Amino acid sequence: MSSTLTELTLPQPTVQPREPDSVADRIAASAAATAGRMTTDAFHDWFAARGRAGRFSVERIPFSQLRGWSFEPGTGNLVHASGRFFSVEGLHVTTDQGPHREWFQPIIKQPEVGILGILVKEFDGVLHFLMQAKMEPGNRNLLQLSPTVQATRSNYTKVHKGTDVKYIQYFNGPDRGRILADVLQSEHGSWFFHKSNRNMIVEVTGDVPLDEDFCWLTLGQINELMHRDNLVNMDSRTVLACLPAHRPQLPAPDAFLSALARSRDPETGALLTDVDLLSWFTAERSRHDVRAERIPLSEVPGWTRDETRIGSDDDRWFDVVAVEVQAGNREVTGWTQPLIEPRSRGVAAFLVRSFGGVLHVLANAKVEGGFLDTVELAPTVQASPDNFAGLSVDPPFLDEVLSAGPDRVRYDAIHSEEGGRFLHAENRYLIVEADEAEAPLLPPAGFQWVTVSQLSELVKHGHYVNVQARTLLACLNAMSASTYDFMGTRAHD
Repeated sequence: MSSTLTELTLPQPTVQPREPDSVADRIAASAAATAGRMTTDAFHDWFAARGRAGRFSVERIPFSQLRGWSFEPGTGNLVHASGRFFSVEGLHVTTDQGPHREWFQPIIKQPEVGILGILVKEFDGVLHFLMQAKMEPGNRNLLQLSPTVQATRSNYTKVHKGTDVKYIQYFNGPDRGRILADVLQSEHGSWFFHKSNRNMIVEVTGDVPLDEDFCWLTLGQINELMHRDNLVNMDSRTVLACLPAHRPQLPAPDAFLSALARSRDPETGALLTDVDLLSWFTAERSRHDVRAERIPLSEVPGWTRDETRIGSDDDRWFDVVAVEVQAGNREVTGWTQPLIEPRSRGVAAFLVRSFGGVLHVLANAKVEGGFLDTVELAPTVQASPDNFAGLSVDPPFLDEVLSAGPDRVRYDAIHSEEGGRFLHAENRYLIVEADEAEAPLLPPAGFQWVTVSQLSELVKHGHYVNVQARTLLACLNAMSASTYDFMGTRAHD
């Protein structure tokens, strides 16, 4: 009798679709919309006005002029007085495969999980994305288009004693809306040690006050902006890569875009089944023996510290430098901090081929010293060519990417990396068509052909797809008839 009464009084469970089809359809409709709350021309006027309204400056300084930062006695680690934010330490990496099986380097240790979040809302039946004009000290042009929220835990808990992070309540408070994506993703494994950020997309239906540094854009407008150099920042790109897979609504004007459209369709076939792809990736993680050990910064051989930088003795890779920052529209308007400054611009590229009318990208199971696991899926090529000048071994497929004619290059833009920790870190992002001679059906060990839909499925899981590959996934999703002219070339060179 009592069990029957209990069953009657308990709320009855409701079964619902695991992934409502309407979400993908609404995202596709937003991707097809190239005008929204403001025109794209109006956006550029607004963005230029935000740049003029801010007071931004970044000046290199000696380490001795850092405020709140110091080299820790004994270890030489560069740390903050609060014990929060991040530190610059040393790393010793050994691996059992590849041309470079042991190395030492400085690395950023930032144990906090930050939030990278984009708020979405429907206007006139079309999803719009709330984007921010945000200054970061390491950006080449300082101001770039950022997610709604881009904040470390120290930032949104106000360790810096600054103002509140705008819109944070929609991502971690009782006002949080409907979750469209929420996954922990890695950051740059060559410069961060075990760093993760929470990538979130949240939909709301109520009124959202619009701050002057924020604007609503359709996904189609953002995709157009993705074809411009140094405009859509890294944090926006990684969050956009987490969008549920969606089929483009616009007709494709050529064979390449048709193959790309089929590649984005979850119902289209692939060279490998999803199970076989996961099995290959698991085998790649299992076959590498990677040991990454944090060591005192003062004990990193081959690197030297002077008054203004920590750099490698062979003048390759990157430097650690210090800067003084002024930013009138940030939670704190002035501060000093260390930054990692690469010695040269990198290249991140996918070689692509069509198999059975379905576009596949050639992914690389890549080892990076700072990864939480041994490998993550990376672009076909991810390297700074200048770092390999004079060395006997070049990264695989680098020549094939750099020598490709303009008729093979389907996407080409320069994008900044994380401007809050890296100074003028840029990669040239490329999508390059290849043939059997350049990228064989049976690729070398560590490489595999993957569809765009399969890559999107893997991004639903943390630490499967690295940040450079996620940018290229966002670039692939930004390619459609609306961003190309009828000759199939980029519309926004």
